Amino acid sequence: MRGRKISFVEGEGLRPTLDRIRETVFNWLAMDIVNANCLDLYAGSGALGIEAVSRGSSSTTLVDSSKEVCHSLSENLATLGIANAEVCNLPAEQFLLSNTKQFDIVFLDPPFGKGMLGDTLGKLKPHLSNNALVYVEQENAGSAFLFGNEWELVKSKKTSSFLYELIRLI
Repeated sequence: MRGRKISFVEGEGLRPTLDRIRETVFNWLAMDIVNANCLDLYAGSGALGIEAVSRGSSSTTLVDSSKEVCHSLSENLATLGIANAEVCNLPAEQFLLSNTKQFDIVFLDPPFGKGMLGDTLGKLKPHLSNNALVYVEQENAGSAFLFGNEWELVKSKKTSSFLYELIRLI
C-alpha cells in the first residue's frame, strides 16, 4: 500500500501514529510481521493495522469502541482492497473478554491520561501467542507505566511527549 493515503474520523484523543515513528516500528518488526496474526487494539485511524497488512501480516483485527471510527476503518479497508483484516466495534476490554484468537503482534495505543495501559496488558496476556510482540505507545517518561518483571523490553524510543516501545511477555 506504499504511499496510499487513508482517511479517518477526527475524534477526542485520536493520535494517528506519525509516519517516521511507523517506519521505525515496522523496521523493528521486519522479521516478524510476515504471516503474523495482528491485533490493533484502540485502532483509531487504523494506520498501524493497515500498515501491518501492507507489510505481509496474514490477518489483522482492528478494534475500536467508536461506531464512526469503525465505519471509517471499514471504508478504508474496502477502498484499499484489503480482505485479510476485520473491524470490531467493541471497547477493548469487551473484545478481550470475548476473543478466542491468539495474536503474534499487538499494537497497543490506549488513550493517554486514563491509566488504561496496565489493566489492558493484564487482560491481553491470554491472547498472546508464544513470543508475541506488543508495540506500546504511552505518555512521556514522567508518567510512564513501568512494565515490571513479566515483560521484557525489546526496543524503546521516546519523543518529547511520549514513549514508544516493543515488549514481550516473559
